[in-house]
Amino acid sequence: MCGITGILSRRSAIAPDTVQAGMAALHHRGPDGRQHWLASDRQVALGHTRLSIIDLTTGEQPISNEDRSIHIVVNGEFYDFERTRGELEARGHRFRTKSDSEIALHLYEDYGPECLHQLRGEYAFLIWDERNQRLIAGRDRFGVKPLFFAEHGDALYFASEVKALFAMGVPARWSDEAIYAGGFIIPSERTLFKGVQAVPPGHFLRATREGHRLQQYWDVDYPRDDAPPPPRSEAEWVDDFREVLEQSVKTRLRADVPVGCYLSGGIDSCAVLGLASLHHAGPVRAYTLTFDGAQYDESVIAEEMARHAGATYQPIAMKQADLADNFRAAVIQSELPFVNGHTVAKFMLSRAVRDSGYKVVLTGEGSDEILAGYPHFRRDMLLYHTSGQDASEVARLLQQLVDNNQVSRGLLMPEGQGDVGATCQSLLGFVPSWLEGMGGSAVRQHAMMKDEFVRAHEGADIIGTLLASIDVERRLKGRNAVHAALYLWAKTILPHYILSNLGDRMEMGHSIEGRVPFMDHNVAEYLHQTPVSMKIRGMTEKYILREAVKDVITPTVYHRQKHPFLSPPATLHPEEPLHALMQDTLRGKAGGEVPFLDQKKIVAALDSLNDPALDAGQRTVMDQPLTLALSFVFMHEGLGIAN
Repeated sequence: MCGITGILSRRSAIAPDTVQAGMAALHHRGPDGRQHWLASDRQVALGHTRLSIIDLTTGEQPISNEDRSIHIVVNGEFYDFERTRGELEARGHRFRTKSDSEIALHLYEDYGPECLHQLRGEYAFLIWDERNQRLIAGRDRFGVKPLFFAEHGDALYFASEVKALFAMGVPARWSDEAIYAGGFIIPSERTLFKGVQAVPPGHFLRATREGHRLQQYWDVDYPRDDAPPPPRSEAEWVDDFREVLEQSVKTRLRADVPVGCYLSGGIDSCAVLGLASLHHAGPVRAYTLTFDGAQYDESVIAEEMARHAGATYQPIAMKQADLADNFRAAVIQSELPFVNGHTVAKFMLSRAVRDSGYKVVLTGEGSDEILAGYPHFRRDMLLYHTSGQDASEVARLLQQLVDNNQVSRGLLMPEGQGDVGATCQSLLGFVPSWLEGMGGSAVRQHAMMKDEFVRAHEGADIIGTLLASIDVERRLKGRNAVHAALYLWAKTILPHYILSNLGDRMEMGHSIEGRVPFMDHNVAEYLHQTPVSMKIRGMTEKYILREAVKDVITPTVYHRQKHPFLSPPATLHPEEPLHALMQDTLRGKAGGEVPFLDQKKIVAALDSLNDPALDAGQRTVMDQPLTLALSFVFMHEGLGIAN
């Protein structure tokens, strides 16, 4: 994993200082080296900050092809690269390095942008093609690795993080439309910053001096309900899934440095650790966050799993004071707002891993997004796929789902009234539960905003705008409601929050490469074709995963219901430093400087926390909009956003 930058100028010469400024802003992504390439006419530049994982001695970038007509910088990892390299060498290609990154350069020579279909891994790259005078910016299928771009002046700028774009001269301004939409229910190419876009997952951008356009090369693809299911028994579904998942874990153990695992009490990370232990030479080092409060701490389950896998268990204690001390640094690193302190905890977990001498970890992110692990997917199953079942029994199960997920009230389950508009209902015939929940979250967030800001945007159809960016007819019509909900989640929350706030940004903030076996496209494509009944069986989520890894996890994990990774909310602990940080910051001078936040409304919400009649569930629901507001205050100041 690394940091990359690029500039394509239409007329002006690129100043070397501009390139250096962009790379300096990404030093945390690549502390092991910094190099750049500048075209002879000084109108194209590529920059790279290196975190050395494979080929520690000769893997510097940018890399050029044999006649130096094509140049590349890569952030990420390509798996099974030795096989691809051998095939390329057999066709006459000559390699300058032993790194995995170079295969993309030579695949591009043979296939052009279609080389993306040949790549397996988590990656973002920039290629300058001198012969064709074009720049290609490619991103992996799910968006594990970030890649942003912006037009400014007479140039097109690219970077792994938005702060590097700002460092190279792109103006730092909020996008009012994205802020009003909550920052997460936006098309995958949108960001919170005006004029800044992301190369969407599964896309590449083709740019020349005349212009640029995005092109999709891969997409999530669930079968229509009327398509005949593949002729497989349940045992065959399970066995084949085990094979493809285990292969994904095994290939991600390849590195020239030690590889560890993040471990919680959930089945996702436990499955990864269990499978990794089958193929790792010696005990795997497993890192677990611990919290105060039994509802949030999973250390007992994680430690039992570590013993079961023969792993070396390393707990990392996380206190409210730790979250308070690191909140500002974490949210500036993320460039995205937080809904809970869990993101800060991941930031600190990565620092602990780095301090222990490791650079690479396997993580369980992405499993819930392809296996329907969250409770709102089970709610959709109950609401839309229980024809013929007794209505009172469905109502009982729905209430049971709510009762069993109190720690995620207002986050993963609908809470209160929300405005989702009519477009979703008219196009899909239903509203996914997670969008209902986000609608309620948006209402609570808008309650913290200035009246004039809300009035200026309240007619906006947030969900309609999202659906307008998607090929609804080809991707959503005729699909099972759970699969449709999964598709929309994969286009929004997965890249905008899960893989960023809980993945790449928090890991790379401390120069840690996170590898995500569940986001292997072979794993995902297998599960796309798997019947919903193999994902949700009754009220049991991720059924196929439980059966596929039963032999490598503990009985405790096998039988345990999904428990979301969350830290104790600040609003539940008024005597703790994180709550004090929230109160002091939002009431202080900085709390009044964010142009769309209404400090008086926020102070009133803070005052309401003194009401002894508020129960823990209500306080938990209030924590989300206040944490979002705290995030925006620190981002506004720390990223230098103009008013």
